[in-house]
Formats: sequence, C-alpha cells, structure tokens
Amino acid sequence: MKKRFWKIEYSITVFVVFAIVLLLIPTSVISSKEAAYITKWNETYNKIDYMFTAMTAQADSDIVKSLNKAKTNEQREHLMIELAKPYLRIYEDNKLSKKYHPHYLNGNKVGKKDPFYFERLYTGQNGMIIGIKDIKDEDIFHPGFIMMFDMNGLKGPNMWGKDIYAINIFVDGKITPIGTGWELEDMKLDCSDKGTGVSCSYYYRIGGEFNE
Repeated sequence: MKKRFWKIEYSITVFVVFAIVLLLIPTSVISSKEAAYITKWNETYNKIDYMFTAMTAQADSDIVKSLNKAKTNEQREHLMIELAKPYLRIYEDNKLSKKYHPHYLNGNKVGKKDPFYFERLYTGQNGMIIGIKDIKDEDIFHPGFIMMFDMNGLKGPNMWGKDIYAINIFVDGKITPIGTGWELEDMKLDCSDKGTGVSCSYYYRIGGEFNE
C-alpha cells in the first residue's frame, strides 16, 4: 500500500514539475527573442551613427543645397533616402504600406495621424523595414527627420519597443535615439505595456531592462 501511495505522490510531483517547465518555456523564448531584438538594435544604431558621420563628411554639396531648398516633406524625405541608399542598401516598396501594421507597446495601433506613423516605407538589408519622416525644423536643437527601423521586417510583433526603434536626425547630421532627453521615470513608464514604447530606443541604449 505504501509503495502504491509513493508511486502516486511521485507521479504528482513529476506532473507538477513538468507543468511548471511548460509555463516557463514561453517566457524564456519571448525573453530571448526580445534580447536578440535589443542586441540587433544596438548594432544597427552603431552602424547608423557611423553612417551619418561619414555621410555628413562626404555629402555632395549639391544634394545638401537641394535638401535645404526642398519645399515639401516628400521632396526632403526622398533626398534624405538618396543620401542614405549607398549605406543602407534600401529601396522603396509601395506594397509595404498595405501589409505593414505597427502597434505601440500598449497594444494600440499606430494611426495615420500619429507622429510615429510613416507613410513611405523602404526595405533594407535582411528584410529590415525602414521609414523616414520629415519634421522640418530650422532650429539645430530640434530634429529635422525621424527614421525608424523594424529589426525583422514584416515578421511580428511589429511593435515599438519590441522590434521597432527609431532615431532623430538633426540638420547638422547628428543623430540621437528616440527618448533622448526624457526623464528616466518617464522612459520606464513609456517602455512598458502601459506606454507607447517609442522611448525604448534610448532606454535600451543606456542599459534599461526590457519588460517580459
């Protein structure tokens, strides 16, 4: 009888342990994926930073003049993409706008009127999706463009703070990750399931931890 009870207790213990393992596996997989996205973002940012440093030093004066004279957002965005093409190997893909539906970290869809909605999308290396948006400002202390990068392209989750990150581009060629200048507590809140996730671009650059 004791032997039988021992077998039952043993079976229950094994079952409980197995159930716990099953519960932990998805979290582990998600965590490793998000860690990979962050690593890729940091690598991408370093390349972009180098690219803009080189681009600023070697930019054709005629292109720079054209950029300053451009009258519409679309013209300025096109010129900026032309400058970046040799470095990012990108091309415009009009079909992307119909297939690509990004969301914020809190689950809300990015609307067409939102400041982080990108009308024109481009495909880069390894299927990365790149968006650029002109926010023309003559003040050197404010960005002239925003450029976003979806680390794994059309593959999910297509969410800010998960696989989507972005930079500010200033008129003098300097760049900063979105979130630069924010208070730390504001970044922590935004880089959670209660926020948009846009400031994660900077938060993860300074060693912030991602939320599982």
